[in-house]
Parts: sequence; C-alpha cells; structure tokens
Amino acid sequence: MYFENTGRENTEKTVELAVNTARERGIRHIVVASNSGYTAGLLKDADDLEAVCVTHVNGFVQPGQNEMPEDVRRQLMESGIKVLTTTHVLSGAERAMSRKFGGTYPVEIMAHTLRMLGQGVKVCVEIAVMALDAGLIPYGQPVIAIGGTGRGADTAVILTPSHASSILDTRIHEIICKPYL
Repeated sequence: MYFENTGRENTEKTVELAVNTARERGIRHIVVASNSGYTAGLLKDADDLEAVCVTHVNGFVQPGQNEMPEDVRRQLMESGIKVLTTTHVLSGAERAMSRKFGGTYPVEIMAHTLRMLGQGVKVCVEIAVMALDAGLIPYGQPVIAIGGTGRGADTAVILTPSHASSILDTRIHEIICKPYL
C-alpha cells in the first residue's frame, strides 16, 4: 500500500497493516520506532505478537535526556512491549566524525541510500538491526519493522536483519506500506 503523504496521519493504518501481515504470515516479532510511545502503544492489544519499541537515543534532542517520558516507558513494558534505547546503528559515532571533520562516511552513505526508498525504510532497517544486536529478536528470522518520517509511522517492512557487524547481510523481503513520495 502506498500513502499519499508522509507522517503521523498514517500511523494507525500502518500498525494495522503490520499486525495483520504478521498474523497472516506467521511472523511473531514486530519492531517499532516510537519516541513518545504513541505508535508502540498501538501494539498493546497484539499480545499474540512479540513487540520491541526502539526509541531515539538519549541526547537526540537534549543532552542527557530521552524524549519518552518514564511513565510511558513503564506502561509499555508493563503491557509486555520491550523498550530499547541505544546508539543508532546508522549514525552513532560516525555522525560525530562527519560533524567534526566534514565529509561523508560509509555508514552515512548506507543510510542515505536506504532513504532513496523513504525515510521510513531506513528507520525500519536501523531499528531491526538495533533490536537484533540487543538480543530482543531472534537471529535469522523475518520480522516486521515499523518506522516513519518525522512523527508517527508510515512504513512497514518485512525483513531479516543481520547484526551491525554484518549489516550488509540484512535482507528486505517486502515493503508492506510506505509513502509514495
């Protein structure tokens, strides 16, 4: 499915498509990007699926702080959703180098290449690799990742992630939905 626009207006439909596809295909794991907890919260009732919420790294907006309120994080975890906050695999320390010294580095080129398919596709690959590296999803199995452009979700992808150390072995099998733009 292609959405006419990017952003939050597609969130509920994106999550619905992702959950329905997971159930139809027998995929048990969903990884979702969520900074406020809103998008991840839409998975609370999908208790037949294993959900992992990946937030922005601490310091993304303000040094030393996380965007997700602690009470929201706690509610998600109490509902069975695992919450991961860690360094972004497609930026992290490499972004510090490019900011300090200028230029573009290999991981940033990979991120920009994935953005050719849309920001949400890049996010889906990134969060799935992060969840795999954290041991929150199984190695070698397809998962569904939900990401977006700005706030909310507008992209869902079936992929088999590989670890960051072998990220080029990640396989994108199907794009369930994304913005046309």
